[in-house]
Amino acid sequence: MHFELPTYINELLHSGIVIPAHPLALCADGTLDEDRQRRLTRYYLACGVGGLAVGVHTTQFEIRDPSVRLLERVLRLAKEEVDLAGLTDRIILVAGIVGHTEQAVEEARLARDLGYHLGLLSNGGLGDWTNEALIRRAEAVADEIPVFGFYLQPAVGGRILDYDYWYRFAGIPNVRAIKVAPFNRYHTLEVMRAVCASPRRDEIAMYTGNDDHILGDLLTNYRFRRNGIEVNKRFVGGLLGHWAVWTHKAVELLAQVKAGPDHDDPGLGALLTAGIAVTDMNAVIFDASHHFRGCIPGIHEVLRRQGLLAGTWCLNPNEVLSTGQAEAIDRIYSMYPEHTDDVFVSRFLENEARSGYDTKDR
Repeated sequence: MHFELPTYINELLHSGIVIPAHPLALCADGTLDEDRQRRLTRYYLACGVGGLAVGVHTTQFEIRDPSVRLLERVLRLAKEEVDLAGLTDRIILVAGIVGHTEQAVEEARLARDLGYHLGLLSNGGLGDWTNEALIRRAEAVADEIPVFGFYLQPAVGGRILDYDYWYRFAGIPNVRAIKVAPFNRYHTLEVMRAVCASPRRDEIAMYTGNDDHILGDLLTNYRFRRNGIEVNKRFVGGLLGHWAVWTHKAVELLAQVKAGPDHDDPGLGALLTAGIAVTDMNAVIFDASHHFRGCIPGIHEVLRRQGLLAGTWCLNPNEVLSTGQAEAIDRIYSMYPEHTDDVFVSRFLENEARSGYDTKDR
C-alpha cells in the first residue's frame, strides 16, 4: 500500500516551485549550530519558496555517519520551523534518501514518519549496480514514500543513467517527480525523452537540478513525437543547491518564467541573458574550475557574507574553498549585483532581531 501524496501537495508540485537544497549550519568545532540551522529555514520561507529539500548533497551526506548522526535532527528542525510558520499545507518537504536498499527504505520510513512528503532518491555510490537492481531499490522506497527521482552528476558522486533506466523508473506508480542534474544537455534530453515516452508522463513533475543551466531548462519546451502524437514536457521548477543562496531572487526569476514569455516577447531575451549571468555565478560558487571541490563551501561563503552562517565549516575537513574561489565570489558580486539578495537578507535579519528569536526557548 503506497503512502499517497496529498492532492494539494501534488498540485503544488506540478504548479512549479522553488525548492532550495538546505545547507548545514555548523559551529567551528563541527557541531550543529541549531540557531542558525533554524534561521536558514526561516530565511527560505521568508523568500517565498514552495518547498525545502533536506538531507541532500548540500546538507552534506556525512550527516549519516555513525559518528555524526544528524539526519533525523536536521529533518526534524526544518519540519518544526515550517509548522511554527503556519505553512504546513503550503510547503513541500523533500528528504534526501541514499544508500543500499535497506538503508534507503529505512530513511524513507524516517522521512515519512516525520511528515515529509517526498523522498529524493539518489543513486550516488551505486555505480556498479545494474538498472534492474536500481529499479528494484526504487520500487522498495516507493512503497514507503512518494519518490522524487534524482539524476546526480558524476562529478559529485553520481553515475550515468541511460534511457532504459529512466523509462522504467517513470513507470513506477509512486514516482511523482524527477530532478534532472547531470549538468549535461545530452543526458538531460535523454531523461525527458524517456519520461515523455512513459504512459505516466503527465503524473511526473520535472524539476531542473542543472545548476549550470537553470533558466535555459525552465524556458525550454521539450517536444517529441510518439506514435504520430506530439508530446510536450517542461521543467516546471527547480530543486537546486544554487537556490540555497540568493533565494529571494530565485523566487522572482521563477515567477518571471511562469509569466510565460513566448518567442516574440522581449522578456524572453532578457531572461536568457539573465541565465548566462546565473550560470557564471554558479560556476564560481560551485567551483566548476576545480571539478566542484569547493561546491558546498562556496554556498557557505555566500551565506557567511550575508550573516546567515558563522563560517564555511563542513563535516569533511577537506571541504574548503579552493584557491582563488573567494576572489571569484568578489567578482560575481561586483558584476551581477542585480542577482543577489543581500538587501533582502539584511532586512530579514533585522526582523529576526526585532522578533527576539531564541530557539533555545522554543
